Amino acid sequence: MAHLLGAETLHLEYPTKVVFDSVTLGVNEGDRVGIVGRNGDGKSSLLAMLAGRREPDSGRVTLRGGVTVGVLDQGDTLADEETVGHAVVGDAPEHEWAGDARIRDVLAGLLGDLDWNASLGTLSGGQRRRVALAHLLAGEYDVLALDEPTNHLDVEAITWLAEHLKRRWAANAGGLLMVTHDRWILDEVCTTTWEVHDRVVESFEGGYAAYILQRVERDRMAAATEQRRQNLARKELAWLRRGAPARTSKPKFRIDAANQLIEDVPEIRDKTQLQSLAVSRLGKDVVDLLDVSVAFGDNTVLRDVEWRIAPGERTGILGVNGAGKSTLLGLIDGAVEPTSGRVKRGKTVKVATLTQRLDELEEHLASPVRTVIAGLRTSYTFGAGSKAQELSPGQLLEQLGFSSAQLSTPVKDLSGGQKRRLQLLLILLDQPNVLILDEPTNDLDTDMLAAMEDLLDSWPGTLIVVSHDRYFLERVTDQQYAILDTHLRHLPRGVDEYLQLRAAQRRTTTTRAAAPALADRRPTGSGPALAGAELRTTQKEFASVERRLEKLQQQIDRARAALADHDQADFVGLGAEMQRIGGLEAEQQELESRWYELGELLE
Repeated sequence: MAHLLGAETLHLEYPTKVVFDSVTLGVNEGDRVGIVGRNGDGKSSLLAMLAGRREPDSGRVTLRGGVTVGVLDQGDTLADEETVGHAVVGDAPEHEWAGDARIRDVLAGLLGDLDWNASLGTLSGGQRRRVALAHLLAGEYDVLALDEPTNHLDVEAITWLAEHLKRRWAANAGGLLMVTHDRWILDEVCTTTWEVHDRVVESFEGGYAAYILQRVERDRMAAATEQRRQNLARKELAWLRRGAPARTSKPKFRIDAANQLIEDVPEIRDKTQLQSLAVSRLGKDVVDLLDVSVAFGDNTVLRDVEWRIAPGERTGILGVNGAGKSTLLGLIDGAVEPTSGRVKRGKTVKVATLTQRLDELEEHLASPVRTVIAGLRTSYTFGAGSKAQELSPGQLLEQLGFSSAQLSTPVKDLSGGQKRRLQLLLILLDQPNVLILDEPTNDLDTDMLAAMEDLLDSWPGTLIVVSHDRYFLERVTDQQYAILDTHLRHLPRGVDEYLQLRAAQRRTTTTRAAAPALADRRPTGSGPALAGAELRTTQKEFASVERRLEKLQQQIDRARAALADHDQADFVGLGAEMQRIGGLEAEQQELESRWYELGELLE
């Protein structure tokens, strides 16, 4: 494969820390690289150097002649006075970008709910992030360097992004460098994983699951080193192999080796013991939502919700932004009153919510971490039965990645991820029996996410989670619900079922949504320019193309769903299926272009 870019003996340091020392690596055509590591170890700095945004202190980065690199920064670089449309396509004529199937796909996947002519200054941070991502993906680049591209995206948009990145280039063309804590998209898209740690960059074949497998083997061979981190990784590997075995099928490893590594690792949660302890703490009644509806003025957010939350239940909530997830959480914790229906709470219920606002830390901002935990109880019990363990607040802090030196740091000087972990610790130590987590993975790296999951595994209570992080949601919950068209719906098949239901909702308007600006910008007239037989012929073709597009979408959805049941060791068969899906998608793009042309004639 042809070389795209490379780095030779990179060295980068700050006044108090050496970040990289003599790092050499390269990116070839067809490489899809995920970059992981602890916060502060240099992932974003590495990406910036490779993309030409930052100069190393020594060493060099080289690009093959003519190679173009597109960069998505973590920071917001958009101008407030620009409109959504101009920020994405610039001054390009409408017929150019509207006739490009890839650009239409980007607009539909990321900006379908935004006003094309809206000023960026009126948008939220999450909406501006989507505009920046759409601008980048609408361009033509040989290499994409993405720094936390899933921030502010919901599950549906992340799924779209993964599909876009997989089909953006041919298999042996283009290059992707992606820093992300979203482990699902790492598994879905990446063929190589770089771990940034201890001044070096270590390369692993495959996505996140493959990286975990190799890291366990590396740590096992290193014996006593990083013992706690190794155990967490082995536990996570056990979940990956037992709960989602297809994820470890990509790398060329013997599955027997993986099974041998985890044969002495118990199930991640003892559901029977945890539920028994939850019943003893909660009783049989937790929170019942009985025929509940919530409306704000004329806007009905939730309708006829019937949900009896059980002791020890672990549930994930899915839904698009604005669907009513926060309203549903408010009903559970008492912050929102129903417009109709009834909310019944058990007498012993104690609800705590991990919000996105870090409210619990406000009174402690000037205090060192050591002072914050000094007033807490001396020990706490986590787990149930034989797995129960007594931990001090200091041990819990260590489990969540705090070093001894950081105990003297004022809370206000902690990083975003450290504040998030301290917030969770304070909530857990308050001993609630119903815990609500609202986007808990923000600002956490993959190792800290694994530590949080490990802590939650032994927490004996009812857990309700709202998160765009699909991996985390599937890892810590046992079932999922979705808010669809103001109703709460159980998802027996989990996130995949939710995505299929959302696709079905959009099916009748899929092609129209592909260019959200067109409806307001097409020329208006007194009627269609066609008449008579020509008009009837065009109308028939238009209807035929719409029907064919709907059937194609159904075929593509079924084919992709069938891939999960296909023998993952059958690389030839999988390749043939992917080639068939690619053919269907190519036909879909051609038909969308024809649909657009016919629609213009009929306007």
